Amino acid sequence: MHLRNLKSLRVAIAAAFLVLTSLLFLDFREMGAKTLADSVLFLQFVPSLLNFLEGATFGAAGFLAVLAITLLFGRIYCSAVCPFGILQDAISRMAGGKRHKYANTKPHNKLRYAILGLTILLFLTGSGLMLNMLDPFSSFGRVLSNLVRPLLLAANNMAVPIFEQMGSHALYRVQWAALAPVSIGVALTMLLTAGWLSARHGRLYCNTLCPVGTLLGLFSKAALFRVRFNHEACRECGRCERACKASCIDFKKQTVDASRCVSCYNCLTACPNNTLQLSPTPKFGARTAEEGSGRRKFLIGLAAGSMGMAATKVNAAPPPDFKQSRPTTVPEKRTSPISPPGSRSIEQFTSRCTACHLCVSACPSRVLVPSFLDYGLSGMMQPQMSLQSAHCNFDCTICSNICPSGAILPLAKEQKQITQVGVAHFLKENCVVYTDNTNCGACSEHCPTKAVHMVPYLNAAGRKLVIPEVTEAICVGCGGCEHACPTRPFKAIFVDGNPVHKVAEKPILRKLEPAPDANEDFPF
Repeated sequence: MHLRNLKSLRVAIAAAFLVLTSLLFLDFREMGAKTLADSVLFLQFVPSLLNFLEGATFGAAGFLAVLAITLLFGRIYCSAVCPFGILQDAISRMAGGKRHKYANTKPHNKLRYAILGLTILLFLTGSGLMLNMLDPFSSFGRVLSNLVRPLLLAANNMAVPIFEQMGSHALYRVQWAALAPVSIGVALTMLLTAGWLSARHGRLYCNTLCPVGTLLGLFSKAALFRVRFNHEACRECGRCERACKASCIDFKKQTVDASRCVSCYNCLTACPNNTLQLSPTPKFGARTAEEGSGRRKFLIGLAAGSMGMAATKVNAAPPPDFKQSRPTTVPEKRTSPISPPGSRSIEQFTSRCTACHLCVSACPSRVLVPSFLDYGLSGMMQPQMSLQSAHCNFDCTICSNICPSGAILPLAKEQKQITQVGVAHFLKENCVVYTDNTNCGACSEHCPTKAVHMVPYLNAAGRKLVIPEVTEAICVGCGGCEHACPTRPFKAIFVDGNPVHKVAEKPILRKLEPAPDANEDFPF
């Protein structure tokens, strides 16, 4: 293949990864994009690394393939696989087009290596905060889940009545997800930051703030095939430097900073004399001053920040015919948030989750919402089950099958149905049966295992009432009862999370009465 064609090949691969990855987050019509999840997500570096740490299997070894490719050809991942990097290229192209001209700049080694060092240090001490905030795949996922997907759903819901008036039912209304201001704010901040940097300075974000780009930059210094100058053929026209979006080419010194080069091959296309070549590493040669200083300046910095935003939750509306006589007064005493089925425990979940929000986008019931400080500062934006906004479908295993990092492990339907993520607790003082002397039973009707069932309730008025009772052993914590409970502001029944998931007992199935003989004259 001619070297000039490498750019076209890179653009084609990048476009394919960008489209397929975007569909994973935006396919609200369930058109089959999730069937490609394993193939599309295999090469995403951070999710694959975390998944490999959970279980060293071939299916979780995508990050090793990325490292191998980097040692061969440099940062191919950054230019052709990373969706956040590809998004920056698209923004840069729209902002400057072919007229955009770059210039060689000095590397910000102190900043980039400090961020990488701090990210690694916090991760080794059990905090994934920096990784959650700066992982490029997770940043891309939050942008699509929190900013793009709501616009797409709004457009769909607005178009539904128009299609119905035309006699078409090709579209249908889609349920909104719970509002998470912190995640929206972080996603918008990252998009504006990366967008502004890419519009003005190309891949500066990838070579300063992105820990994955910095780490792969260290490996790319030892890449076998790298972009190099043919010193005798160079006419010093400067076209290569002006085309380099990583600002890592100095045509006057005829050097290429391999740690910042993202292997986009724009320079190979721009060079009119084929001066730049993709050639193997010389057997003998002096290391450039820039390359040496990059390794000497690997510093670990300290940073601290706080956010004063609080995530709000959308409460389910009570039945239209229900009129609560007075507000409830006994608050729910929750001791633990509820992590998704398949996460095994909060500790395991928070140590592996990168808050990419792929499970949030894929959840059909919208019970998964980004958290704020429920898991602590290091778990900010990681999904939790918000049972006031929805409940977990008893037969659904989508989140466990689509998680790319191993934070939520795959569950078969039979396993999911006995995984106890939490336990329901009944507060009689909040129940309308106790406060209003009227029957309700909404919690029992929505319990798939019948862990919540109705029993006779003795009352002063002598009415025939029934009140909820919970059999904790068969409760799975799906939240059907809490979601259905109409009392406000405090629920009469709520689910408290299990820090470590348990196995629930299977419910006792009652045999149905035999069907009447259809041959009889009066079978009813």
